[in-house]
Amino acid sequence: MTHRIGYLVGSLSQDSINRVLSKALVRLAPDDLELVEIPIRDLPLYNRDDENDPVAAVKEFKDAVDAADGILLISPEYNRSIPAALKNAIDWGSRPWGHNSFARKPTGIIGASPGAIGTAVMQSNLRSVLSFLNAPQLNAPEAYITFKPEVFGADGEVKNDPTEKFLAHYMSEYAAFVDRVLSVTAPGHIGDSD
Repeated sequence: MTHRIGYLVGSLSQDSINRVLSKALVRLAPDDLELVEIPIRDLPLYNRDDENDPVAAVKEFKDAVDAADGILLISPEYNRSIPAALKNAIDWGSRPWGHNSFARKPTGIIGASPGAIGTAVMQSNLRSVLSFLNAPQLNAPEAYITFKPEVFGADGEVKNDPTEKFLAHYMSEYAAFVDRVLSVTAPGHIGDSD
């Protein structure tokens, strides 16, 4: 069975190193995962006044999250926290109250940074948000990627064998996690409250 995984790139920059990382993850994903980007660029700033009648970009975003079997968040760290564009997307996806599109979606978090700690603080903050949203998270392996331009090709090629093996292992573990979570949260399961 193939699982459709929506991935969000937390940077709006077209030449973001996390967008480059996303291409590597798509290339290295197991065959039972179909990765599809869910764009966040066109979302307006979240406003509670608009959540019951949102603009088309918000509806399309929520529909894409709803249609995904799992969510992969690929993001930089800005000022030791979650980039505003990604947090904004999460806020839209979780509202209005009672219509949280992230609930029970198996999530993975990974990020690249030129620095040695590779988005660790952002990921910690993001885990807190996802916990509140009832989104199960792959906790291990953790993936804090120090980005080196000579290692990553623009087309998703990884030119360092240990890095490629680690990323392939991460995606394999995420695929197994998706299977485990969906086996107990899929609609119609005995423990399902919907």
